[in-house]
Amino acid sequence: MSDATELSDEELAAQGKQLHDSRNWVFLHGTAAQFETHTRRMLALEQEYLRRFPKRTWQGAAADPPADPVDDPVVALLRQVAEAPGGRMHKLEVHQAARLVGLDRAALAKLYTSEPKLLALSSRTADAAATPGACARALPAPEVKVS
Repeated sequence: MSDATELSDEELAAQGKQLHDSRNWVFLHGTAAQFETHTRRMLALEQEYLRRFPKRTWQGAAADPPADPVDDPVVALLRQVAEAPGGRMHKLEVHQAARLVGLDRAALAKLYTSEPKLLALSSRTADAAATPGACARALPAPEVKVS
């Protein structure tokens, strides 16, 4: 079993998912030693995940100061995504940002499914991107200089 810090991001996610998937079986049917080993490994993987990706979990996002109440949580979230590098954020970071601005899960889901779509998931990565419609809704229009 390798040290969690030596795993690639993909290996870390895969091993963490596998341990969470097997947790119930170990709890119900494993020996005390198996449960102890499982718990130790799961905690090591979770701590490494939090170290690498603090904004993808409620624990890391909770470190951010609570956001001031916003008039429109949809616009506040779309602005965060649009202003992120490349206009995209990891989907788990989007979920945490939505929670912090007061946008519930159903309203967040509609941003991906309504027409026009305001958030789009990448087919190659776990990123959510702000669509042009989202940018138009969330970002101030550029100033036009008149000479």
